Amino acid sequence: MAIIDDSRNMSAMTGEARVEDYLALLKPRVMQLVVFTAIVGLVVAPATINPVIAIIAICCIAIGAGASGALNMWYDADIDAIMSRTVNRPIPSGRVTPEEALVFGVVLSVFSVLLLGLATNWVAGGLLAFTIFFYAVVYTMWLKRSTPQNIVIGGAAGAFPPVVGWAAVTGSITLESIALFLIIFLWTPPHFWALALYKQSDYGAAGIPMMPNVVGEASTKLQILVYSVLLAAAGLLPTVLGFAGVIYTLAAVGTGGAFLFFAWRLYGTHESIAMRKSARALFNYSLSYLFVLFFALLADNLLGQFGGFTA
Repeated sequence: MAIIDDSRNMSAMTGEARVEDYLALLKPRVMQLVVFTAIVGLVVAPATINPVIAIIAICCIAIGAGASGALNMWYDADIDAIMSRTVNRPIPSGRVTPEEALVFGVVLSVFSVLLLGLATNWVAGGLLAFTIFFYAVVYTMWLKRSTPQNIVIGGAAGAFPPVVGWAAVTGSITLESIALFLIIFLWTPPHFWALALYKQSDYGAAGIPMMPNVVGEASTKLQILVYSVLLAAAGLLPTVLGFAGVIYTLAAVGTGGAFLFFAWRLYGTHESIAMRKSARALFNYSLSYLFVLFFALLADNLLGQFGGFTA
C-alpha cells in the first residue's frame, strides 16, 4: 500500500499522469450502471442485432459516459478540491492537468458518437451526443451551481443509456424505452438527496445549492418521499406496457416497497445523527435498486417469461 501511495505522490509531483488516472476520469463506478442499463435496453428491445455490432454499441455508450465524466471533472475541478469525497480525484490531486482532461473528454466524446452512429444508426448516435452535451454542459456547467433542482433536471442525462441501447437496435424511441428512462429519472433525486443530507457540509463549503442546503432537511425528506412513491409506481410500467413478466413484476413490487420503507423511515426521523444514518441507509440501498430491477427485466427477457417482445 505504501508503494502505491508513493507512486501516486510521485506522479502528482512530476505532473505525469498514469493510465489509472485517465481511467479514474471516466468515473468507472458510475459507468458500471450506465453500461448495465444500456445492455438491458439493447437486449429487451423488440428486434435483433448482430452480436459484434451490439458489443460495439455498448462500448460506444461506455466511452461516451466516460467522456461525460471526464468533462465533468474538468469543469468541476475547483469544487472537487474542496469536497472530501472528491479531493483525491485526478485533477485536484495534480495527477492530471485540466487541459489534459478536457482534450481527453472531447476526443472520446467525438469518437464514441461517430462510431455509434456509423455502426448502428444516427438516432442512437444523436441520442448519445445529446446525453454527453446534457451532462457536461446543461447539468455540469449550468444547473449544478445555479439551482437546487440540479439533480431533478440533470438526472435526465443518467436516464438516457437504456434509451440509447434500445435505439441502437430499433432505430427509434418508443413508449417502452421512455418507461425505462422514467424509472432512472425518478430514482435520481431521492438517491442524490439522501447523499446530500449526510454530506451537507461538503456541498455547503463548495457552494453547490443542493436541496438540503437551500430548503432545509424537512422539505428535502418530504420530496424524497414523494419521488420514492413516484418511483415505485414507475417501476411497474414495464409490466403495464407488456414487456415484462412475473420475475420483473415481483422484483418491482419488492424493491419499490423497500425503497418506500427507507424513504418513510427517513421522513419520520428528526434527530440529527439518526437522520443522517437513515439518509445513508437509503442512499446505500438505492445503489443496488436499479441493478436489481434491471437485472430482473433482463432475466424476464432471457428466460422467456413474457410474450410479444421476443427476438
